[in-house]
Amino acid sequence: MLSLNAIHHIAIICSDYERSKQFYVEKLGLTVLNEVYRAERQSYKLDLAVNGLYQIELFSFPGPPRRPSRPEAAGLRHLAFAVMNLDESVTYLSTVGVETEPIRIDEITGRRFTFFADPDGLPLELYEQ
Repeated sequence: MLSLNAIHHIAIICSDYERSKQFYVEKLGLTVLNEVYRAERQSYKLDLAVNGLYQIELFSFPGPPRRPSRPEAAGLRHLAFAVMNLDESVTYLSTVGVETEPIRIDEITGRRFTFFADPDGLPLELYEQ
């Protein structure tokens, strides 16, 4: 049997590198660990940490195709971030210009959550612990 230890990272391809970098770093508060420009691929690779843990790679490529989001397509649905206080998190996002959906309750766990989108429309979730 395969013995997986953890999820190592999640890769996100963006259409506008500077706009997405600003969103993930300045608005969501992720920490830049490393940033590399790969001239042969005309691509940036930005390694980001969530709460000190390396988890997200942000890539830029020239002219990437749009990702279908609605109606929901097969494949990875969204990226969810755990938060301790959903109300404070939603209020903060509002102050930095990020609109969230109405708060919902997970009918299985009873926990509260909401969705919002990154600059390319990638669905992101805040899930209250």
